Amino acid sequence: MLYFSRWKTIAIWLTVLIAFVAAAPNVIPQSTLASMPDWLPKRQLTLGLDLQGGSHILLQIDRDDMIADRLETARDDVRIALRDGRIGYTGLSSAGRSVQVRVRDADQIDAAKQAVASLIEPVSSGLFGAGSVTELALEEPEPGLLRFTLTDEGIDYRLSTALSQSVEVVNRRVNELGTTEPIIQQQGNDRILVQVPGLDDPQRLKDILGQTAKLTFQMVDQSMPAAEAVQGRPPAGTKVMYSTDDPPVPYIIESRVIVSGENLVDAQTSFDQRTNEPVVSFRFDNQGATRFGQATQQNVGRLFAIILDDQVISAPQIREPILGGSGQISGNFTVQTANDLAVLLRAGALPVDLNIIEERTVGPSLGADSIEAGQIAAIIAAVLVLGFMTFGYSTLGVIANLALIANMVMIIAILSALGATLTMPGIAGIVLTMGMAVDANIIIFERVREERANGRSLIQSMDAGFRQAVSTIVDANVTTFIAAAIMFYVGTGPVRGFAVTLGIGIITTVFTAFVVTRWMVAFWIRTRKPKDLPKGLISFIPEVTKFRFMFLRNFSFAASTILSVLAIVLFFTVSMNYGIDFRGGSMIEVQAKAEAADVSDVRGRLETLNLGEVQVQEFGTPRELLIRIGTQGGGDTAEQSAIQLVQDELQNDYDFRRVEVVGPTVSQELARAGTIAVVISLIAMLVYIWLRFEWQFAIGAVVTTIHDVIMVVGFYVVLGLEFNLTSIAAVLTVVGYSINDTVVVYDRIRENLRKYKKMPIAELIDLTVNQTLSRTVMTGVTTLLALIALYLFGGEVISSFTLAMIFGIIIGTYSSVFVAGPMLILFKLRPDIFGSEAEAPKADATATPTKA
Repeated sequence: MLYFSRWKTIAIWLTVLIAFVAAAPNVIPQSTLASMPDWLPKRQLTLGLDLQGGSHILLQIDRDDMIADRLETARDDVRIALRDGRIGYTGLSSAGRSVQVRVRDADQIDAAKQAVASLIEPVSSGLFGAGSVTELALEEPEPGLLRFTLTDEGIDYRLSTALSQSVEVVNRRVNELGTTEPIIQQQGNDRILVQVPGLDDPQRLKDILGQTAKLTFQMVDQSMPAAEAVQGRPPAGTKVMYSTDDPPVPYIIESRVIVSGENLVDAQTSFDQRTNEPVVSFRFDNQGATRFGQATQQNVGRLFAIILDDQVISAPQIREPILGGSGQISGNFTVQTANDLAVLLRAGALPVDLNIIEERTVGPSLGADSIEAGQIAAIIAAVLVLGFMTFGYSTLGVIANLALIANMVMIIAILSALGATLTMPGIAGIVLTMGMAVDANIIIFERVREERANGRSLIQSMDAGFRQAVSTIVDANVTTFIAAAIMFYVGTGPVRGFAVTLGIGIITTVFTAFVVTRWMVAFWIRTRKPKDLPKGLISFIPEVTKFRFMFLRNFSFAASTILSVLAIVLFFTVSMNYGIDFRGGSMIEVQAKAEAADVSDVRGRLETLNLGEVQVQEFGTPRELLIRIGTQGGGDTAEQSAIQLVQDELQNDYDFRRVEVVGPTVSQELARAGTIAVVISLIAMLVYIWLRFEWQFAIGAVVTTIHDVIMVVGFYVVLGLEFNLTSIAAVLTVVGYSINDTVVVYDRIRENLRKYKKMPIAELIDLTVNQTLSRTVMTGVTTLLALIALYLFGGEVISSFTLAMIFGIIIGTYSSVFVAGPMLILFKLRPDIFGSEAEAPKADATATPTKA
């Protein structure tokens, strides 16, 4: 185990060197990277929106509106088809998902069916016409009554087409803003995810994405005053539309469209030469120029309207024919609004309406604060962990620290190579990995100490320690990796970021423990030729302990049961402080422009907006406030309206540092996904441990983990901590850590069951827990040191997240001893169910061997 060939040595350190080279760009200025050769790695870690500021917006197609539009089109198609066929009809109407019409003359029914036959023909839906879809199904409930119904496959086809077109339009719009490295991608079958890092004006992005931008040029009907049309009935073939002025001005608009935005080839911001006001200059293609020229020739002296999303931007008079195919749109624009309109027109209209169902926006100042907090927390955590290992294991601790540094570099290198996005929970995952990474080395070193105390030589002890630790470390890390994989699969946003760093950290931890650490230990033995293991500067746990843990099992069982029942009762009787991720609503972090924020003033001003439940509290410094607004009754779009009202009310006195909006649609999905993540994690771990051990171990581990989850949830209830999306990550991390700790103990119990087949199970568990006690304490302390640093210096945003994990680590350590062990006694685990390769020596049950 301690022999390394030359090629193996080269491969190990070449891997570490590549990791250092791949991670190096993250500490090199961008200007220096640009001047370096192209063959060198230059990719840096992408910082998440919570670290550099920016916007995360989730858009959803309005399915009902899309169906309504398709139904209106189908009704118009039926009308045109019957009129072209000169077929008399009556009762043309639409309801639900159907359009129906009655043919007046029974003799014309067959002719009517022939006239509308093209409407029910399949349309091509695949590449090169490989598939087809029937959008409308025709039925005749009674003679002469034709009913056209939108099919499910037709709606799905239209939805898929609209989504693809919308992604292209959104992509063009965002790119027109000049942002760097935006992410626009399809999510599911009706959503579009938009992430724009480093954005200074999130509201502008929402305005750009929230408009359909359907542009039309239509004539204004001047046959009667618009006010009369509003009060009465507008002329046939017209409808009333309002301008964007304040107050809005009504116009009677002819339904016939002269030219639409589809005929635009360019739109740019310019200035009117007479008034010097910003305007939008546009240019039509040949077809649009011809149609526009003909319309202006025939209607000199009349008004024509420029309409955007059913609102009249302007309605100028045609003084002379416009034959050049270009013109300009004026409408009391500012330079910004003129630019935005030009962006919308160049990008094209969305085929359907898109609703914002989730928004997470972080201002650049908060992002900078988060980076600084994360760096400070990571540095302090690193110093504490490295110092603790040095004091505890001396030279071996230094070796473990060097392996830990290589581990951290490899994590950064892999994240950089994958183009992963580092978020604040991702930093938490790295810091937690830093605390847990030493666990593998601690397990190895403790096994080496045991072998040495058993009389073996130093080299034999080292070899046996690494060999015997393999099973324990693999089992413990696989179970934690299961939790990380499930977090990534069912999680979103920050949970995924945390899962990625944790999962990568587990892989690099196993590599550095069994390869890098082992090589350095072998090199140390070969060069220094030590006679014995180095002593730590401080001994945290005596070498020999004989605590009777199982003597307290009845008390621990009773205490755990009472506390678990109490936590469940509190969960169902006390209102848990759910965050907006699970109940919907809005959360806004603001910073006063003055020296201090006024909570009562802000609360009073917001209560006048009639937004329902509003909570205002200090957050972090006296200048900062956290505002929570309950979910609005009007659906997902109502949440955006509420945010706009708050911004209009407070923007003069406060800077908006963070905005999170979760509509009812997303909140329900997140709650369901979080629950599924925990349940699937437990089932997957149950199956794995069952396969690796016995059913008693599997059920004991799962019951122990459920106990820890219940206690953590009770912790949230008792302290009133906000339970949000990152809390699910905290719970799943506790699940992984608890299982990790329990598997380490169980693995040693399984080993001792083969050695001491006649020892009573309670004494055998006591023996095992005493053998693993040093590892349990050392691992728990290093993990807690990292988490405490994160809690104290990581910032207010993740304080409740890390506080819950600190409590979970303590509970997980307790349960691995006082719950996991007694569960095996409860399930009557018998030593004779395990085989033995050789006859095990008889153990003295009264004198508990602790380092066998």
